Amino acid sequence: MNGQVQSSRERLGGFGPVNLGLFSGMIATDRVPTIQSFNSDAELDDTMAATEVDSKVKTKLLSMWNNVKYGWTVKIKTNFSKESPVWLLGQCYLKKSECSLERASEALEPVGTGSQVSLAMDATNFENTIEEFKRDFASRLWLTYRREFPILNGSTFTTDCGWGCMLRSGQMMLAQALVCHFLGREWRWRPEQSTDESNHRMIIKWFGDQPTPESPFSIHRLVSLGVSAGKRPGDWYGPSSVAHLLCQAMERASEDPNSKLNQLAVYVAQDCAVYMQDVENVCCTPDGRRKALILLVPLRLGADKLNPIYAPCLTSLLTLDTCIGVIGGRPRHSLYFIGYQDDKLIHLDPHYCQETVDVEGNEKFPLTSFHCTSPRKMLLSKMDPSCCVGFYFPDKESLTDFMETIQRRWKVSQTKSNVGIRCKQGKK
Repeated sequence: MNGQVQSSRERLGGFGPVNLGLFSGMIATDRVPTIQSFNSDAELDDTMAATEVDSKVKTKLLSMWNNVKYGWTVKIKTNFSKESPVWLLGQCYLKKSECSLERASEALEPVGTGSQVSLAMDATNFENTIEEFKRDFASRLWLTYRREFPILNGSTFTTDCGWGCMLRSGQMMLAQALVCHFLGREWRWRPEQSTDESNHRMIIKWFGDQPTPESPFSIHRLVSLGVSAGKRPGDWYGPSSVAHLLCQAMERASEDPNSKLNQLAVYVAQDCAVYMQDVENVCCTPDGRRKALILLVPLRLGADKLNPIYAPCLTSLLTLDTCIGVIGGRPRHSLYFIGYQDDKLIHLDPHYCQETVDVEGNEKFPLTSFHCTSPRKMLLSKMDPSCCVGFYFPDKESLTDFMETIQRRWKVSQTKSNVGIRCKQGKK
């Protein structure tokens, strides 16, 4: 792909500054202690059983209503322009191979700006089709609301339906980084083949809806970590909060010396500033190994709504090979953005509620519910200004190249149309 599209530096044109008791106990009397105790236990069991049934009914009704509201969007067909390129996490796809180079390049002009993001096209690019794009899209991990999972600690919740969408979006962005690390960006899921199935399933298990060490990024683990930040099960989360939860979850998971997750580190750039010495401290291990880096940058691109001046820079980020997407969406309606065409963002929607899959007790658990085959699009102008963009750097060289580009743009750009990811030496 490096020979098909331009470098990260070239694609970051315009990148610069601006920067979520039930009942009282039955007390036995002295008169008939044995019988009274027996009846109390029976009534207790009956009450608990009734409560459990009531909770399951409520969960099913909630998920049914949610899927009536959102489920249709999973099945309808999304149309793509035949004239414009489609970008998906650094990969460019064209609808028709007969499009001219000039037209393809013109179509990449960002919305609302006179500048142009150029694209180095060759014959290979012209052979990329929408079908290849859909295969790429369907290979991203789709992590959605689930129902009937083990109760979240400190609550009666057995579903995250209605409140866990930002957590699910964050899971998807982290999962994309793990796919890049363990499978590669070029990996494609083919249900009829078992190639790389073990790593594929390994990654999904890490996000399994269960409160066990085998699932360090489960909804249970994230909600548990959220308690320390004053959150409770059922609370809604923002993009920045989720970024910090993912960072904490990775730190905990990598403490196990036998875990493959100790190959990675997560760094959250607060106030858009990346302190290089802090990054080095996070990535370098005592034994001299270097971890791959997942960089998460929370952003605020406007006051009450997205300022259109930031649109070109946001879409240019999605053309980078290192980008693992953006979590954001509409107010209190999180989505995971992974690409764009023209003025519309392509996303995965976590709002479809599905049954929990037992990823621990079944080695050959079904994979289909973890992949979506229907791309969705949303107008960029409808995006909430609060978001978080993620990047994956396999080595120091890729990080250095990216940060040098950012630093250069920060110094020379005099415009206010760019998010201000700043590189700083030293520690925070």
